[in-house]
Amino acid sequence: MLLACRELSKTYVSAPVLTGGYFHIEEKEKAAIVGINGAGKSTLLNLITGQLSPDSGEVIFTKGKRMGYLTQHQGLVSDRSIYEEIASAKAEIFSMEEEMRGLEQQMHALSGEALEAAMERYSRLSHEFEEANGYAVRSEITGVIKGLGFNESDYDRPAGVLSGGEKTRVALGKLLLSRPDLILLDEPTNHLDIASVTWLEGYLKDYPGAVIVVSHDRYFLDRVVTKVIEVENGVVSMYTGGYTAYAEKKQQLRAIQLQAWKNQQQEIRHQEEVIAKLKSFNREKSIKRAESREKMLGKIERLEKPKEIHDAMHLSFEPHEVSGEDVLEIKDLSKSFGSKKLFSDLSFSIRRGEHVGLIGENGTGKSTILKIINELTEPDSGSLRIGARVCIGYYDQEQQLLQDDHTLFDEIRSAYPGMTDSEVRGTLAAFLFTGDDVFKLVGDLSGGERGRLSLAKLMLSPCNFLILDEPTNHLDITSREILEDVLSRYTGTVLTVSHDRYFLNRVATRILSLEEGCLYSSIGNYDDYLVEYGKRKELALQKSAGASDRASASPAAGLTDSALERKIKKEAEAKRRRLENEIKKTEQRIEALEARNEEIDQLFADESIATDLAKVTVLSQEKNEIRDELDSLYQKWEELTC
Repeated sequence: MLLACRELSKTYVSAPVLTGGYFHIEEKEKAAIVGINGAGKSTLLNLITGQLSPDSGEVIFTKGKRMGYLTQHQGLVSDRSIYEEIASAKAEIFSMEEEMRGLEQQMHALSGEALEAAMERYSRLSHEFEEANGYAVRSEITGVIKGLGFNESDYDRPAGVLSGGEKTRVALGKLLLSRPDLILLDEPTNHLDIASVTWLEGYLKDYPGAVIVVSHDRYFLDRVVTKVIEVENGVVSMYTGGYTAYAEKKQQLRAIQLQAWKNQQQEIRHQEEVIAKLKSFNREKSIKRAESREKMLGKIERLEKPKEIHDAMHLSFEPHEVSGEDVLEIKDLSKSFGSKKLFSDLSFSIRRGEHVGLIGENGTGKSTILKIINELTEPDSGSLRIGARVCIGYYDQEQQLLQDDHTLFDEIRSAYPGMTDSEVRGTLAAFLFTGDDVFKLVGDLSGGERGRLSLAKLMLSPCNFLILDEPTNHLDITSREILEDVLSRYTGTVLTVSHDRYFLNRVATRILSLEEGCLYSSIGNYDDYLVEYGKRKELALQKSAGASDRASASPAAGLTDSALERKIKKEAEAKRRRLENEIKKTEQRIEALEARNEEIDQLFADESIATDLAKVTVLSQEKNEIRDELDSLYQKWEELTC
């Protein structure tokens, strides 16, 4: 067992945040911490890391193990470049390499005991360097940097002037490369596009240490974690399986608890009716029996009605007017900012009732397309036509249209003065603002609360075409599920930019994918898009291989269709065999070099060789040459097998 937390409690002023519970983490285990915003997830992380002390309970972490923590907000101050900052996680390896190079130079001028000591140090360093994967460290660093969405052109950018999201990505890269025994991640996917999140999923699944992640990305959790730690009403509970398995178990538990509460309520009502009947007889024996039953009833431990997080979700939001069949038509749209071209000649249309998800890597122009549709940005070229009777409602990431000096109640009432008090409260309750929450000032709300309020206003609008830019950002899982429920029942048209794949699976009926300036359309949700994307990539590879073969082949004039087909198949088979042979040769060379590398290490351990300067120098030179060739061969093998 790597980590255990027992009966932790923590109170701020008079409000208890954590009140108890237990969970443990095994070595190499991947776990998630879930709960609504304000439930105490970050407090739990801070207790685990020792940044906070519990009022009671204990955190047990295995002695000698290392822990690394990525917070949501990084105050990174550095005068180094992005590459240098991330590579600093491997400073110890680079220091070893530098010392080894220095020893190689020094040994030429040493003799006697000094030479023997230097050679012994070199041999030990060489072994440690290889054990730490030092010969592949630069490839590992560039792999992490690219995986997190940075391009080679970003390597020399100063880390200290990056945006908050970019600083978080740099900090995440450093943490992953430092390879602690336990990684704690607080919302690591917030500033990553889908490609980077997919890369991070694979990295964490294969990570040799343990991982605890706080995330609202349910798709990510399903693909990474095998245990869920829930924080609810101050109590910490543990469930096995991914997020979907946890959600199903929670639903089953709620159903069991609700049925037990109903059964008890039915029994209480029955006993109360019997007591009332016995008293109505007005006889001494019947009154005593009634009093006896009352005492028994008073001793019953009353069950609380389990809270259903979607109790308030019975409101239906519908557009006030039906639009025409054609909602939006875009032709040959282009946009550049300075020398950077986002996209060109984009064309697509959206029809009434479609729920379209627009996806793509960060910086490809998704939000710009939404702003062009809303006339907030001018395109460089192309045309845009809005259909008949189309009313657009726009939700941006900044929620700029809220009045900070309004209460939540006033914010809704001022926008929709015809609503009754109960209708305003009902709307706010649907988005988890209940009781005195409705009298909070908008300026005091968190990012997630502002998002929910903006969505509540938008869903009340008469608009029949909703344009949403990252609507699930800053929302906890419960709030996301509420939005999904509302949009899945919404009969109007939706266009949304989102990196939340779970959200897209529940809401989208079509996916538009922006890839390298081109737009691809696929019917269905995100999982359907993945199938289509795989087929498209496979077809592109086949076409590329066919075109390459045809370009290198002699003219095929005069061949029949069947003969040409046989010729193409034969050439493709020959190309496949050549590729397999090349891969086999590369692998054999790698194996031979690795074997020789191990042999050299064994020779260094031989005293007769370790004291011979000439032999050590020759072997060291050979080892360096092997390292360089292996680096080249590893890269070649990756290119051949991709």
